Amino acid sequence: MEFVQYEDAKQFAEVAEPIIAKNEDVFSLFFGILQAIKAGKYENPFMAAVTDEGDVLALLQMTPPHPLNLIIVNESRKDEAIDFVIQELRVNSIAIPSVISVKQWAISFASAWERHTGETQKLLMDQGLYRLDKVDESLEMSPGTWRFATDADAPLIEKWFAMFEEDTNLNRTSPELVKERVATFLEAREVFLWENEGKVVSMMKKSRPTKNSVTVSLVFTPKEERKKGYARTMVAQGSKELLKDYKFCVLYTDMMNPTSNKIYKEIGYQHIADSIHIGFEK
Repeated sequence: MEFVQYEDAKQFAEVAEPIIAKNEDVFSLFFGILQAIKAGKYENPFMAAVTDEGDVLALLQMTPPHPLNLIIVNESRKDEAIDFVIQELRVNSIAIPSVISVKQWAISFASAWERHTGETQKLLMDQGLYRLDKVDESLEMSPGTWRFATDADAPLIEKWFAMFEEDTNLNRTSPELVKERVATFLEAREVFLWENEGKVVSMMKKSRPTKNSVTVSLVFTPKEERKKGYARTMVAQGSKELLKDYKFCVLYTDMMNPTSNKIYKEIGYQHIADSIHIGFEK
């Protein structure tokens, strides 16, 4: 086996994209980040492939400090490939804070990482991956209308961004970085807001667009406006707008939150895979 690292994202894409394209919905996170790397949006990305006599066995991608994303291409050689990957990561002194992948692959990697390094794994997020091709038109909508967020909405979105991280137990982003990110979101017209009687009551974000797909993320409704159907309506109307430009939408849900999984199914999202994010502690 050979461990091939890539400095040039376009060269890596020539290897990775034909594989990803076969299951673009399941590999949407990997594919979307690869497009961002190609566009120069990440500094010092890590990209690698495991090959054997010309056959690709695994693909790896990481944009520190974010998790390692792993795709196993040859399932029959999964354990062999993972052990080889970990050996090469350690030889090359590549730090791995966490791994995110299709559930069974991430679990296998985490177990092997524990065995090789003595570090302890910690579950960070158990997620469901959903795909939408068409919104259910019979869905009852909450009152109000959607609009794109503008610069005037920045303070509210910054506040809600921090509250979203708190609700989902994500690592807190510094206020300075939140401000930067929100400004970037607004410039790219990526934030959708649901407004009722002049008050913004819910939001969602467009993320990681590719030629065929786009991810719905950062779905948030403040506590005082919950249980009124606003999030479901926002995602339904926002997704419908996105489907004008993309073949399908994808989104990740917290499998420990049955409410969110239920509302996405009501919109028309179909569960296509399970994903898991596992961290490592020394």
